[in-house]
Amino acid sequence: MDERGRMTPSRRAQQVPGSPIRALGALAERAKARGVQVIHLNIGQPDFAPPPSIPAALAESATKPLVYAPSRGLPELLEAWSAYFASCGITVAPDEVIATAGASEAIWLAALATLDPGDEVLVPEPFYAPYHGMLALAGARIVPVPPQGWLDPPTIDAFTARLTPRTRAILLCNPANPSGVIYSAALLAQLVDLARDAGLFLLVDETYRDLVLDGGRATSALEFPAAAEHVIVLDSVSKRFNACGLRLGCLVTRNAVVRASLATLAELRLALPIAEQRAVVAALRAPQPYVQQIAMAYRTRRDALATALEAIPGVRVHRPAGAFYVVARLPVDDATAFAAWLLDAFTDEGETVMVTPMAGFYATPGRGHDEVRLALVHEPPVLERAAQILGRALAVYPGRLTEAAEFAVRRV
Repeated sequence: MDERGRMTPSRRAQQVPGSPIRALGALAERAKARGVQVIHLNIGQPDFAPPPSIPAALAESATKPLVYAPSRGLPELLEAWSAYFASCGITVAPDEVIATAGASEAIWLAALATLDPGDEVLVPEPFYAPYHGMLALAGARIVPVPPQGWLDPPTIDAFTARLTPRTRAILLCNPANPSGVIYSAALLAQLVDLARDAGLFLLVDETYRDLVLDGGRATSALEFPAAAEHVIVLDSVSKRFNACGLRLGCLVTRNAVVRASLATLAELRLALPIAEQRAVVAALRAPQPYVQQIAMAYRTRRDALATALEAIPGVRVHRPAGAFYVVARLPVDDATAFAAWLLDAFTDEGETVMVTPMAGFYATPGRGHDEVRLALVHEPPVLERAAQILGRALAVYPGRLTEAAEFAVRRV
């Protein structure tokens, strides 16, 4: 109860930060109500159709009983995940997999199963913004590990320097959302050794594993059997198969004791939707050539958007190696204010752009204040038009930096 006698939420709920990915949604809806066409680059909702097997399986599932599934997931789904990992050259037994409601629930369950209140988690910056709230609700504290240079992964020494007696885990995303960086096999091996030697869990979000844009592959933390007790991998079908609304993912760990705790936690939500589980079995068993084609399409989109942004005076662009986001540093004093202004006060021929401010992707105060994340969720002509709108907006934005300040930003 507050000082005015009103009932209030718990302190825990009030301390959870909101999502910067959805924070400007009300402004976007008001812009649309005024007749403005909003190009959404703010959320990773792909525009590609999923593999044909998914809608076909959903239709077929309507003819089957809609019963509770096992808490850990349908046996055929767990076997399909095992087959998927085998296609990546990784041996995972079906009983080492627990199905989840997307990677989000996977992160929740992993945090609850491995962390106690007061524990610290080393998280490389920038990181997927909802990690803030998920770890906070588990009672843990993020210890940010800053990148090298602008957005390159931290060195192993940067992780080691931040170890304390309260450090319990390392959490990273590979390939990374939002930066698109890919952790090298050598750095992953060092992190695995650090986790083993320091007695830490290594939680790795591999949602974007298949979205490597320049050829090659992303190394999985599951490829280091010497640290099997320490590694938990989080995954999802959302981005791989363009099926975000199915809300299906998984946890993988070879640690039997932790896996038993995860299974107990999963029982608390009884089961996942059974039709959605049936829907992804065929896609997981035969992910190629679908995911390869999607990765190639994102590469084309990345190059189109990055090239268009780089032509805007004062804008600095990071070209991602993986995932499907471009981070841009803008010549503005506050990217959050600029993003709001785009929706509330600017149009170009009846159009504007919605972007995600990056400050919420950092835990270090002041970082990301002039950065935005742009999702590659449109065809190249639309992305190029969005860059054109941004360029015209920056040319008249009241909060644009002076030329001297722009020069300083480019040097950082």
